[in-house]
Amino acid sequence: MTPHDRREFLALGAAGFAAAFLEPDPALVFPRPATGLAPLDVAVIGAGRQGRAILGELATVEGARVVAVCDVDEGRRSAAEKRASGAKAYASHAELLAKEPSVAAVVVATPTHLHKAIVLDALAAGKHVFVEAPLASTFEDLEAMSAAVKGAKTVVAAGYQGRANPVYLLARSFHKAGALRELALLHAQNHKKSAWRTPGSTPERERELNWHLDPALSLGLEGEFGAHQLDVFHWFTGRHPVSVRGAGSLRLFKDGRAMPDTVRLELTFDDGLAATWSGTLGNSLRGRRETIAGEMAAFELAWTHGWMFKEADAPTAGWEVYANRQPFHTEQGITLIADATKLAAQGKLQEGVGLPYTSLWYSLADFVKAAASNGKPACSFSDGARTTAVAILAHAAVASGAAQVIDPQRLEAL
Repeated sequence: MTPHDRREFLALGAAGFAAAFLEPDPALVFPRPATGLAPLDVAVIGAGRQGRAILGELATVEGARVVAVCDVDEGRRSAAEKRASGAKAYASHAELLAKEPSVAAVVVATPTHLHKAIVLDALAAGKHVFVEAPLASTFEDLEAMSAAVKGAKTVVAAGYQGRANPVYLLARSFHKAGALRELALLHAQNHKKSAWRTPGSTPERERELNWHLDPALSLGLEGEFGAHQLDVFHWFTGRHPVSVRGAGSLRLFKDGRAMPDTVRLELTFDDGLAATWSGTLGNSLRGRRETIAGEMAAFELAWTHGWMFKEADAPTAGWEVYANRQPFHTEQGITLIADATKLAAQGKLQEGVGLPYTSLWYSLADFVKAAASNGKPACSFSDGARTTAVAILAHAAVASGAAQVIDPQRLEAL
C-alpha cells in the first residue's frame, strides 16, 4: 500500500475546513470588530518588539484608535509615538492613565514580570485590558491579577492567539464534530534559529533589554513561546495536564546566558494522554506548529495554515467532492475552503488558502470587538491564567529537572 493509499492529506484553508460539512457560525470563522460603534480609544503600554508589532496590527483593526503609548525608554517611546500617528507618549503608565481619560482600553505589552502593576492600575481605572501572554512569571503575580479581574466590570482578555485564529477555530470545530475521535498524541514545536538577544549600550542596559534571558524574570522558551501552543492543547481538549517534566540545555549560544536555548517538555493528562513540546534557538526546521493526532485523522496547524491527514479507515465526507487538489511531498493534497462550491464555480478556490492577517491581528481584533460591545473575548483572563500557571510549572520543571504536579484545584481558583 502506498503512502497515498494509507492516508489522504487535507490542507485546511484559512477560511475553513468544510462549509458543507461543518456549517460553522460565521462569527466564529471570521472574527471581526463590531461595526457601527464609536471608535475605541486604545493605549499601548510597552513599545518593545511586541509593542511595536501590536501598534502595527492595531493600525489596520477596524474600530481601534490608538491615542496613547507608553514606554520607560525614550528611544522606544519616540519610535512608538511616530508609529501611532497622533498618539501622545508617556514615560509611565500611571501618568498615562491619569492624563488620558478618553482611553477605554489598554494593551499591556511590557516584559512579563512587569504586567501585574499595570494590569491592577488599569483595572482600578476602569479600563478594558488586553494582557500579552504569558500573563505573569510567578504564581503570586498571577493570583493577584486574577483576584482583581474577578472584581472588574470591564473586558479583560489574555493574549493567547490561537483562540481567535480562524484556522484554529475551524480545526477545533472539526475536532468537536468527531473527525479525530480518540486522541492518540499531542506535539508542538517552536524552532527558530535566533540569538534572542538585543545589544545594549551598557551592561546594565543589555540586561534590561534581555530580561527574557534571566531565569528569575522570564519563563524562557517554554513560557514565552511554548505557552501559546500549550494553550491550543488546553482549548482543543477542554482540560489541563496533571504533571509536567522538562529539560533544557545550551546547544548553540554559549555566551554567558543562563537560560537554555533548547528545551523539551512532556505533559501528561489524567487519562494518560501525552503532550510534548520542543523549542530551540539552534535550528529553524519546520518552525512553529502543533500536531493533534487521533484514531481517524490528525491536524497539523501552523498559525497561518492548517492541514488534516485522514486515516485509511476514516469515513468519507461529502465536502471532498469540492476539493482542490495539490501535491504534498509524495501525497496528493486536498485543499478545503469555506464556500467551496461558490468559489469553485468562480474558479477562485486558491484564494481561500492562507490567512490574510497574523494571529496577533485576529487576537487584537477580537479584543477590540469584545471591548466595544462589552462582550466575551476569545481567551478570557481566567483561561489564560490557567495556561500561564502550567507554563510557570513547566519552567520550574526545566530549571529543577524534577517533575511538577499540576494541581487542578489551584488552576480552577484562577
